[in-house]
Amino acid sequence: MSANSPLAEQLRPKELKEIVGQDHLVGPSGFITRIVESKKPLSIVLWGPPGSGKTSIARLYAKSFSLDFKHMSAIFSGVAEIKKIVQEIDSSPLFGKQVVLFVDEIHRFNKAQQDAFLPFVENGKIILIGATAENPSFYINKALLSRVRVLTLNPLDENSLNILLKRYETKKGVLTLDEEARVYLLLQAQGDGRYLLNLVENIEGVKSTIRTVDELKEYIQTKAALFDKGGDQHYNLISALHKSVRGSDPDASIYWFARILEGGEDPLYLARRLIRMAVEDIGIADPQALPLAIAAKTAYESLGSPEGELALAQVVIYLALAPKSNAAYNAYNQARALAKETAHLSPPKIIINAPTKLMKELDFGKDYIYDHDLKNAFSGQNYFPEQMPRQIFYEPKERGFEREMVKRIAYFKTLRRKH
Repeated sequence: MSANSPLAEQLRPKELKEIVGQDHLVGPSGFITRIVESKKPLSIVLWGPPGSGKTSIARLYAKSFSLDFKHMSAIFSGVAEIKKIVQEIDSSPLFGKQVVLFVDEIHRFNKAQQDAFLPFVENGKIILIGATAENPSFYINKALLSRVRVLTLNPLDENSLNILLKRYETKKGVLTLDEEARVYLLLQAQGDGRYLLNLVENIEGVKSTIRTVDELKEYIQTKAALFDKGGDQHYNLISALHKSVRGSDPDASIYWFARILEGGEDPLYLARRLIRMAVEDIGIADPQALPLAIAAKTAYESLGSPEGELALAQVVIYLALAPKSNAAYNAYNQARALAKETAHLSPPKIIINAPTKLMKELDFGKDYIYDHDLKNAFSGQNYFPEQMPRQIFYEPKERGFEREMVKRIAYFKTLRRKH
């Protein structure tokens, strides 16, 4: 390997046991370790974040079985390239021996391109290893998924990153960073081993003069927060924010909110999601939640960044600490489902207006009672279709303002019995 090769390539593991941070796969009892021991290679998909070791595992997996290794990227390849590689395998002097085909970014292939692998995986000509940072269940078709094992890789923790750093120092020389600067360097990698080594490579020429965090910052660029607007991480972080708010944890909520913003998300998208949370998870338990969420969106539209983001942050905290109820959300969903099934039923005649003589003759609106004319402004009339029994959709919780709604429902229920 050339000395001019990227540092990450120079330090690439030579054996599976040198892979860090993935003991559940390559440790003594790891899944891949067990496959190798069985001497029966399986087609697999490696699903994990950047810099977690997918390519290294793929290469060493093939090496463990003494199989020829071919590498293709879904970014630059198509069905023609797939067929070309298979034809090369067919015409090889080693024909009959399995070949490992590593497909990087496999999620970028469309369904037709993925289908091109099926006959060759099925007949055993190739052992397919796909690598992706996106959720395979969303991006890989079911036919191919049924023929592979999906293995999940973890982002590298601080200990794993530190092992990589020590490997570098063993080969290239000890860094002069003080403890605070060393921790800062590891944090900047954000679980990405390749990125960590790229950072180290940035300071190669001056590493002996860098000791403090401030000195280190002059020579490295901060990695952008991991947030792919079009990928799984987008939905994962939004889900984390939503569930933290629902779980009434203001600290986790504001953390995920900040993570998403730092990743470059449009604040107005977040504002709309906060409005959704106010409606879905708080509802009438705190009637102020929705107006405040809408007001925060308006404030952001007026102020812009960064001032307007504080209005959104305040609402994140407010929503997290607000009493929670999904009673209105459930009521709507239940009513909507029943409405689809009973769209053919008409309202009861008693509550249909009768603007024409014929309608009056047919008793539309007959005996309707104007509720305001009664002492309690409540008549107890039936407002559901005559063919449908009375339904109960809204069941308020004993939380926040909905305690008052519980009392009101009980009150009207008592009056209804009297009528």
